[in-house]
Amino acid sequence: MFEHIKMQQLDDFFSALDERPAPGVFFYRINGYTDQIARFIQTYYEAARKAGVIIEGKIPNPDEKNLSYYNEIMGMDFQMDQGFVLQALKKWLPRMNDLQRRHVAASIYDSMNSLCKAGKNENMVKNAYIKFMCWLYYKFERVVHLLGNQQVPKILYEGTISSYELMMLQILSHAGCDVILLQYGGDQSYLRLDPESALSDRLELPDMKEFPQTFHLRWIREQIQKEADQERLYGRRPQVQNCTNAWISGGGLSDIRQDPAARGTDPKLFYNCFIKIDGVEDKLAYTNELYQFHLKLQEQKRRVVIVDGGIPGPSMEEIGVIRRKNYGKPEQMIMDLSSNISYTASLELQRMMVKAFVDVMLLEAGQADGSLNRLTSQAVYLLCWLKRYQPELFSGWKLPDISCFIYMGGCNQDQDCLFLKFLARLPVDVLVLHPDLDTPCSLRDDLLYEIHYTESLQAVRFPKSGADVQMGTAAWHAERELDTLMYQDSGLYRNQQYAKANAVTLQTMYEEIPILWKEELKYRPNFSTINEIVSLPVIFAKVSGVKDGVVSTYWSQVKDLMTEDTFVIRSAPFLSATQPNPVKAHAAVFLKNGRLQREKIKSHPDYPYGFIREEMQEHMLDKLQLLIDQKMIWGTFENGTEYTIVSTILNLPKELVRLMQRFDFTKMNPKLVYINTGEKAISLEDTILTAYLNLTGFDVLFLVPTGYQCIEKYFLHRLPEEHQAGEYLYDLQAPALSGKQQAKRPKWRDIIFKRGT
Repeated sequence: MFEHIKMQQLDDFFSALDERPAPGVFFYRINGYTDQIARFIQTYYEAARKAGVIIEGKIPNPDEKNLSYYNEIMGMDFQMDQGFVLQALKKWLPRMNDLQRRHVAASIYDSMNSLCKAGKNENMVKNAYIKFMCWLYYKFERVVHLLGNQQVPKILYEGTISSYELMMLQILSHAGCDVILLQYGGDQSYLRLDPESALSDRLELPDMKEFPQTFHLRWIREQIQKEADQERLYGRRPQVQNCTNAWISGGGLSDIRQDPAARGTDPKLFYNCFIKIDGVEDKLAYTNELYQFHLKLQEQKRRVVIVDGGIPGPSMEEIGVIRRKNYGKPEQMIMDLSSNISYTASLELQRMMVKAFVDVMLLEAGQADGSLNRLTSQAVYLLCWLKRYQPELFSGWKLPDISCFIYMGGCNQDQDCLFLKFLARLPVDVLVLHPDLDTPCSLRDDLLYEIHYTESLQAVRFPKSGADVQMGTAAWHAERELDTLMYQDSGLYRNQQYAKANAVTLQTMYEEIPILWKEELKYRPNFSTINEIVSLPVIFAKVSGVKDGVVSTYWSQVKDLMTEDTFVIRSAPFLSATQPNPVKAHAAVFLKNGRLQREKIKSHPDYPYGFIREEMQEHMLDKLQLLIDQKMIWGTFENGTEYTIVSTILNLPKELVRLMQRFDFTKMNPKLVYINTGEKAISLEDTILTAYLNLTGFDVLFLVPTGYQCIEKYFLHRLPEEHQAGEYLYDLQAPALSGKQQAKRPKWRDIIFKRGT
């Protein structure tokens, strides 16, 4: 019979019989958990599944049918004799060879003998013998003919073992099986059967702890099935694997410059980099260093793709090319979408692409928020970008070629990060340059090598040519650093320091209007700069009546409101639907499904604001979208008013556009004073104009000495705050005022007949 031997390491369980320290077997019980034990149990489970027996719970006792069949074949004779057992096994289990039968017979006899010594009578020993024979036939027949082989059969028992089950496993162990007992509840129950641990050994490893409640053989079986399902996703694997960053010196750019052919010699590997550089080492030399780096790559005839500030999203045409279906689980989606990957010029590279796609998507599926739609969308983005950049990165590819993908700026989009991880598992050097430490970068990956510098530099474009190279002097950089110290949380602001702003309408007393009117925005209540966005406290009010009925004082106070940034309208209406507007014919093209088509607007020949600074153009379009979204104007998304809004705002008077161009969000804001002394209500277009100017940051003040309801008609909500200043007066004539006076708009008859006004 086989003796129990001690293991030196867990892998000893999987060694061949003649490779063991002695011709023996292992019988261990496991009462605690580590990650190493979890991996061992999964491997042992696989070995027992292929050549052994797995017991989850209990070994079923022989039922009436089992006993009836045993009686029919073997009869009910019994002798307490090893020769009797040997002859019975020859008839009962004919697949066993003579050596196997001798080992099993000897082991059964030893067990019966121990029962006799324990005081069991002959009938009880006979019942135990029949139970052992039935268990051998019905539960362990698949292993008894493997006893004594070089690959030792395995038995894995999960649960609390009984005395007869322990005897059965002891019989098989001495006959040539390795046995593992998994005891999630500890060793107490077992030690009642074997107080001296004479029948098995307890596994002792450092840092063992209690088994997690989720750990059991069913979970292992599910994991194995999951791994098998995932393995099917890959199809035929590539023969060449990536060796990413393991060979680098840590120099960053110098590692990427190294000739791919000189990076390593293993023909089954390609040697690439995945590097992120935060900050800059030397502000003065940074731009030129990148320029020289690019020249070196060109000299090596390396294929290079450079992306500034994020990867442009896929177009509808690119998305339409990707074949996809409805999916029920991530693995199904990954397998189906991977069929979109094709590279006929190199089947090996195609297999690399499929493997990289499956790797990163499985990784993402394990970390995602559980939304299959989100995961599918990310996979489609990845495939679109692969098709887009595949010709530039892999045209004419052969080992050891390594192309280069350079990402300039902080990578803070999930899709961008995923694509970079994907490329890093292909024959591509991936370089992420993050010079501006004030911008976020969320790229993380086990393969990523990170280099960190403390200096920060605002650089948004990679210098691809000499024309792109702009290098600041030491004094210039010193001034930028001084700017940072002076204008960050200090209450001081650089000219045009901020590009984004939101207007906040102040609720004021009537007497506060002239006080706030000439104050810079930064001194007004509720002004703030948070996350690079300025809150603009503005006035949006209607003043009805004349204080004390004194006309001369009234107009004098109006003149005091005039500044060089004030636009004055002296009569209503100012704008009307009949006035010429070249944008009106294109409004339906500029607005689709409630969203401004910005690229179409900016590229259209009738777009009137292309000459002003870019950030102000964006601010103006942002507030136009906001005006539409908030439905401040009556009829928006009901009778086509949204198109009137677009055509009106994209055709502002030149004087207002110039005020926009000059507008600095931290200083004096532009103003609109709308004087209406008559009985005419302001037009829909005037309502649109004044609501829009309020959103952009203008102070807007309506002066209505009559107190008439002349401005309320087209405001759906958020009316200007109304102040009752005094006595209502009629038929007043506005005197000449300073400030930007309203331009005299030509009448339609004059335009048709080419007459001046």
